[in-house]
Amino acid sequence: MPILSTTAAPGVRRDLRVALRYNEISQILSTTPRQFEPMHRRKANGGVDPRPWCQGFYAAMRLRLLAWAPMLDASNVNHGLLLPILLHCRDDQGRPLLGQPRNGRETRRAYADIPAAVETLRQYWMPIRYAR
Repeated sequence: MPILSTTAAPGVRRDLRVALRYNEISQILSTTPRQFEPMHRRKANGGVDPRPWCQGFYAAMRLRLLAWAPMLDASNVNHGLLLPILLHCRDDQGRPLLGQPRNGRETRRAYADIPAAVETLRQYWMPIRYAR
């Protein structure tokens, strides 16, 4: 029996694909974290467009916003871990989540820090996640 049955409802197939991708990412982060790379879209000019991936990450954060709240506080030492991701996110009104981005190479290439940030975020959450 195939994993993604062609007779399953589209929503079920989508949810299963998401779960499988989540498990794949979890496996990579557990065994070879330096090999993790987000699946960013490409712009017409070939450049990286991290916005959809970052917006999806933020949407997942919002599912447990109270748990993430301390890291959203700019005075929290761990807040910086979210910056490469949140820099590319927009609020419900379509405004940049962190305000107008600054010009400069660091801002344009912030997406390059996302893999390291994700691994460090994973390390941050591990003791909390497995303490339950």
